[in-house]
Amino acid sequence: MEEKKQEAIIEAILFTVGESVELEKLAAVLELDKEKTKTLVEHLRKRYESDTCGMKIIELDGAYQMCTKAEYYEYLIKIAKQPKKRVLTDVLLETLSIIAYKQPITKAEVEKIRGVSSDHAVNKLVEYNLVCELGRLDAPGRPMLFGTTEEFLRSFGVESVDELPVLNEDQVEEFKHQAEEEMQLKLGI
Repeated sequence: MEEKKQEAIIEAILFTVGESVELEKLAAVLELDKEKTKTLVEHLRKRYESDTCGMKIIELDGAYQMCTKAEYYEYLIKIAKQPKKRVLTDVLLETLSIIAYKQPITKAEVEKIRGVSSDHAVNKLVEYNLVCELGRLDAPGRPMLFGTTEEFLRSFGVESVDELPVLNEDQVEEFKHQAEEEMQLKLGI
């Protein structure tokens, strides 16, 4: 294998791992001795010394790590301070609706209503601070109970979950009918 490709492999490893990687591990992956691997890393380090590169490779006690050059930290701080846009997908909205109307509720109960695993959706809603853990259900396994947060109320412009719209039976039946039609279309029936 040519040296440029070996350097590219080292670069990919250091970039992806994000932590220091021991010289021995790099050598093992490349199936080279440590001396040859160190030469490749040093050549790659020199390439990153250019003013046109925002990254550098540092050595930490016989291991190497890719990191940002210190002169670019202020730009990283600026980007990190920008608010992240939260995207509520249909799955997240559906899960959030179930939790909002049925709280306190367990993941298993959410999954029973949705018919699919809801781990990711519930975890994402917790990460977005729209849902929180309320405690544990006094039942075998002591499953976690979930409910909405103050952030949920602020985001949806209500003072309390009591202000959430109430569906009448006609609307519920219409939603069921629409869901059945969608399933038939997806299944090709």
